[in-house]
Amino acid sequence: MENYSFSEDVKIYDTDAQGVVHYSGYYRFFTDAMQEFVKLKGYNFPFIDDERWMVVLESGAKYINSARMGDVLNTVLKVSLISKKIIRFDFDIVRGEDIMCQGYILHICIDKNKWKSTDLPQEFIDKLTEKI
Repeated sequence: MENYSFSEDVKIYDTDAQGVVHYSGYYRFFTDAMQEFVKLKGYNFPFIDDERWMVVLESGAKYINSARMGDVLNTVLKVSLISKKIIRFDFDIVRGEDIMCQGYILHICIDKNKWKSTDLPQEFIDKLTEKI
């Protein structure tokens, strides 16, 4: 599957008192890139349809370098796994040639009324895996 890139600058609310991106700030970059990617595919993440939602099952991040307020960061997203119920998004956040952070978010599809896992619609899977 191909990579998707999304660029944005570091805002004051992403940083700590020293102007360095707080570890939790990187998750905003993950989420923003993910939402834009899924929107590009025709969906309003985390809602797949009227009955199914995507919820976070697991996430992780490795912090490599410090980004600062005003830096322009490029979040490179890759869909690394799609199964009947689960999608894994992998992320590299870079500033120029330097990797700032790497991470992933694993989502599971649920029936919003039962709050139980359910299968992803095939159309959704097809859309996420087709070329941009």
